[in-house]
Amino acid sequence: MDLWNYLQGRGETLAFLTYQHASLAFQTVFVGTVAALLISVAVYRLPFVSALTLTSSRVALTIPSLALLAILLVPFGLGVVPSFIMLAFFATMPVIGNTIVGLRSVPASVIESAQGIGLSRWRILLTVEFPIAWPVILIGIRISTQMIVGVAAIVAYVLGPGLGSLIFNGLSRLGGANALEMTVTGTVLIVIIALVFDALLVLLGRFTIAKGLQ
Repeated sequence: MDLWNYLQGRGETLAFLTYQHASLAFQTVFVGTVAALLISVAVYRLPFVSALTLTSSRVALTIPSLALLAILLVPFGLGVVPSFIMLAFFATMPVIGNTIVGLRSVPASVIESAQGIGLSRWRILLTVEFPIAWPVILIGIRISTQMIVGVAAIVAYVLGPGLGSLIFNGLSRLGGANALEMTVTGTVLIVIIALVFDALLVLLGRFTIAKGLQ
């Protein structure tokens, strides 16, 4: 009943915060995915460099997000810019790992067959290697998206946009009026965003993954 009372008259504000959160997550995952694909394509044919990149991407995920935000505050100040950079950085890491693994797992016999019919390196990448690796890459994008939707709440510490402000305002006022309701509402809306994004990515996979690879 208290939660329902809290929601009354706040629909517009909650919708705006939800939009901010979803938009920030989408944009950072998109930028991170593009960066990850470019980096992976540049290194996956080089065994030592690709192994180093793969290891680095996994180690980078252990960096505390708040510590990275604090570092970014020095050159960029509060607000959207440090929030975006931090989230895009973390969004890149899972996609790099899965893209390198996916591209390196393409059977050599398939690549040799493509070379045998005269396809160029880029044609092989786009029409042979990438489609075969795509299911693994998409898993990395799904992992990245789920992670970023959750981590995006932390940017409220630097006055970043989204639902994190609800959660941290509620936690800072625990015991006060509407504190628990604010925290629960922000958390539930973040979970809903994560579920919607994941459903859309599953749908994307159904349309873009070759039937023989599904």
